[in-house]
Amino acid sequence: MAKGKSKPPILTLSPEHEQQAIDKLKRLFSQRFELELGSFEVAEVLEFFTSEIAPHYYNRAIFDVQQHLKERFESIESDLWALEKN
Repeated sequence: MAKGKSKPPILTLSPEHEQQAIDKLKRLFSQRFELELGSFEVAEVLEFFTSEIAPHYYNRAIFDVQQHLKERFESIESDLWALEKN
């Protein structure tokens, strides 16, 4: 795969976690698809997922956290109104 201008990844892994991900992907390709890929090829696949697919998961996680915080804030606001003295 020729390297062009790719988007910077929205997340990065430590070298240890990146190696673990590469090892897991190599096993997946081998066991599921009977493909024996080298670390370089699998690292390219991992880079693709981190730059092209991970942002969708990241954005969904942000949305979910926003919803959760909104609900919590509304609950706290309701509790504060209940404490208000007339």
